[in-house]
Amino acid sequence: MKLFFLPLLASLLLSFSVGSDDEKFEWQPTERLTWADFKGVPMPNGDFVASTNSGISFSYSISFRNGIPSFSYTVTSYFYPQLSWYVPEKVNDHILKHEQLHFDISELHARKLRKRLSKLSDETVTKEKIKKIYNAVEGERRSMQAAFDFESDHSINKKEEQKWQQNIKKLLQHYEPWR
Repeated sequence: MKLFFLPLLASLLLSFSVGSDDEKFEWQPTERLTWADFKGVPMPNGDFVASTNSGISFSYSISFRNGIPSFSYTVTSYFYPQLSWYVPEKVNDHILKHEQLHFDISELHARKLRKRLSKLSDETVTKEKIKKIYNAVEGERRSMQAAFDFESDHSINKKEEQKWQQNIKKLLQHYEPWR
């Protein structure tokens, strides 16, 4: 028996235009962001007092054994400290929770991507199908991030912020099997 390995796409880093050499850490269910995690330089004269840079990274391969394909993948949600920043004199715990929710939204979409990829059949998986699924989930992630900021008015509307916190918590629980 010979094992053939066909790397269709050895590694695909798909996030907010972040290179793979940047410092990053993975989302963890028991760890919350702290201001010490934000190591980037604040935007001069910016409209915001903090910014979280997070995204989804995934890689996959298709291997063949005796002509039978086998599909495997890895999906990870990352936070990028060097690209995330805050203005120390203008932030508080409420804003930190807002920034954490941005990271949680990325984790939610990592789970959604894992779920959708898990439904692909080894025999019928193609690069095009994988790309289409990723693009759909990434589009949903970006839309949800924008909707969260819009509806919460970037953390100013505390009532909407609370609704988002409850909703994301429920969705993370719903997608727990794909963590």
